[in-house]
Amino acid sequence: MSRRTAVVTGASSGIGAAAARLLAADGFSVVVVGRDPGRTSAVAAEVGGEPAVADFARLDDVRALAADLAARHPRIDVLANNAGGVFGRPRYTADGNETTLQVNHLAPFLLTVLLREPLLAGRATVVATSSAAARLFGVLDLDDLDNARRFSADKAYGDSKLAQILHTRELQRRLGPAGVSAVAFHPGVLATRLTRGSTSRMRLAYRTPLRWLTMCRPESGGAELARLATGTPGVDWEPGEYHERGVPVRDSPQAFDDDLAVALWEASADRVGLTGADRL
Repeated sequence: MSRRTAVVTGASSGIGAAAARLLAADGFSVVVVGRDPGRTSAVAAEVGGEPAVADFARLDDVRALAADLAARHPRIDVLANNAGGVFGRPRYTADGNETTLQVNHLAPFLLTVLLREPLLAGRATVVATSSAAARLFGVLDLDDLDNARRFSADKAYGDSKLAQILHTRELQRRLGPAGVSAVAFHPGVLATRLTRGSTSRMRLAYRTPLRWLTMCRPESGGAELARLATGTPGVDWEPGEYHERGVPVRDSPQAFDDDLAVALWEASADRVGLTGADRL
């Protein structure tokens, strides 16, 4: 029997690298996806996996990554949409999207949709690394997804993480009947590289020399990602859920607005240029 395949984005450090190590130890063949070639290759070598370099600020990189993964892996058992960050002042990508929106939501949305066939073949589990920032800062306005009217790094981040929860729920509705199971989770406040280059207020906590005393290690977030990835949907957790501290949470009204989930899916498909059957 062939080894199970797990694709982990944002796996060159932090939560993703920790999860990659645990999944490899559990017998998965791990594709380590990262933006930095050196760190990505190093983690892949450590776990006996395959490196894949892509910058989510460029949607052409995401399209190329999806095409390469689909060609190499006709069956994918786990997709961990873990890549992301907190950014500074509003900047727009070459694709015309605000960077936080694209890196944290549009890029993983596009990757997931383009990997539809391998995910269906593997009856895959799709895990999204979201955040409690979704309910603390997130208020989505479909007419202003880039937050052009009134930008703050915190709101942009919260909106993108709220979008991940909505994407998880809508993905479950669309592909769940065919065997794909999706779940989102908050990994906790971890001592990672999350806020590098950011003007967010959150950077103050992440940059303090005492962060190793006040924050959890990335390994705890990686362990939760791996737990969800290797768990049995419908037994260990319910598909379509959002988890904090290992339990399902439903305290953000927008996150569980079914009409908003559909509308965001369609708006996201427009943003990344999906047409016809590719829109699912």
